Amino acid sequence: MSNRQAKTDVILIGAGIMSATLGSLLKELEPALEITVFERLEIAGEESTNEWNNAGTGHAALCELNYTVEQPDGSIDISKAIKVNEQFQVTMQYWSYLVNSNLIRNPQDFIVPVPHMSFVQGEQNVKFLKKRFEALSNNPLFQGMEFSDDPGKLMEWIPLMMKDRKSNEPMAATRIESGTDVNFGALTRMLFDYLKSQNVNIRFKHHVEDIKRTRDGMWELTVRNLNSGAVESLTSKFVFIGAGGGSLPLLQKSGIPEGKGFGGFPVSGLFMACHKPNIVAQHNAKVYGKAPIGAPPMSVPHLDTRVVDGKESLFFGPFAGFSPKFLKHGSMLDLLYCVKLHNLATMSAAGVKNYSLIKYLINQLMLSKEDRMEALRDFIPNAKSEDWELLVTGQRVQILKNTAEGKGLVQFGTEVISSADGSIAALLGASPGASIVVTVMLEVLEKCFPQHIKAWEPKIKEMIPSYGMSLLKNPELIHEIHTSTARTLGLLGEKQAELA
Repeated sequence: MSNRQAKTDVILIGAGIMSATLGSLLKELEPALEITVFERLEIAGEESTNEWNNAGTGHAALCELNYTVEQPDGSIDISKAIKVNEQFQVTMQYWSYLVNSNLIRNPQDFIVPVPHMSFVQGEQNVKFLKKRFEALSNNPLFQGMEFSDDPGKLMEWIPLMMKDRKSNEPMAATRIESGTDVNFGALTRMLFDYLKSQNVNIRFKHHVEDIKRTRDGMWELTVRNLNSGAVESLTSKFVFIGAGGGSLPLLQKSGIPEGKGFGGFPVSGLFMACHKPNIVAQHNAKVYGKAPIGAPPMSVPHLDTRVVDGKESLFFGPFAGFSPKFLKHGSMLDLLYCVKLHNLATMSAAGVKNYSLIKYLINQLMLSKEDRMEALRDFIPNAKSEDWELLVTGQRVQILKNTAEGKGLVQFGTEVISSADGSIAALLGASPGASIVVTVMLEVLEKCFPQHIKAWEPKIKEMIPSYGMSLLKNPELIHEIHTSTARTLGLLGEKQAELA
């Protein structure tokens, strides 16, 4: 490696949607930055970002019932739903900027309109869904949401789910046309094509083995070329660890005190998938149900329309599996190697306190294909085993951390861990992850480049008009953003076109 290449301004570890977004933001804000990307695999977007390793839901809290919690007094707390929705609107604004600026093209290759729905059965669940609908539909962020408990209307909305349904239980659904299906893998590859055109040094088949601080405050990475076996060093002023499940081990190697005490527990995702056109054509929605009592948020069942390379499929799940790997293409020793003296108490406490989660995982591992088909038949009563196959999708690492509430608590969100001086940051966690990627990467910029934010603010507002504002407090801006992003990204459905 030449002397010039031995140092760089920014290193991004992992070629997923997080690094792709941060890299593109930095290149728009500071075009002269030298950026180097290291990725263990042969192409971008092959781990959690890959289109077959996630359900492709553009998470905007339109259908996810676990984002709206019923309070003891019977009211519905929609604060988390509002937060997630606003974060997704930030992401949509940035994607629109990329398209309008011709930095990426053909948005239909990564995002398409798919209605988002919630579906419940049983008198109490129907009451909950109606209260949820009333709370959300009065909010300008959720304009256009519909509710129905009429079987005829439900047959119109979800014919595949209603056909041959014999239950006399009350049932209901909400529907909103502005939902999306997102191919995060395709988007990631588009962004890396753009970064390559900006002279970003993208190095595939390179594994970061170690990270350490140098005397002058830089970060030195030891990197192995997986093709040749050669080992080299590269130093940088700033490092971002966006390696999905592989972020925790690298964060631990950095030695920053902010990373101590964190543990991780890997969970595999499995879905039942149907690719038969005659069945797929009968369903056009992402339909989320309620998780069974006592089950973790990751277990919320949903039946999704997926669009990959222009072809539609159906996904149902998720079902949980277990592997000690932190990445789908990782090592069987990943879980063992992440146990350190500083997180031993955290990991031990997690095992004791999360008995229900462990029990859930054990039960999931014991499921046969027919058991999974029975769960699917709650959504599609006449589903036939021969029409569906089991897909092992992405590997997720749930954060284990100590909080004021106690040690070893499982966190189900997305969290940025950064050093006090902002010279290194790592992303931990899972859903809603990719859908709120721009908000999360803006957090990285604010934490790690505070001295530049004021100068960057005009450009950030050009890319994200609502930056620094609450959409909820600016309802006229909500309508403007909904309309402009939908038009740019090709998402205007019939009702949106009427409202535009």
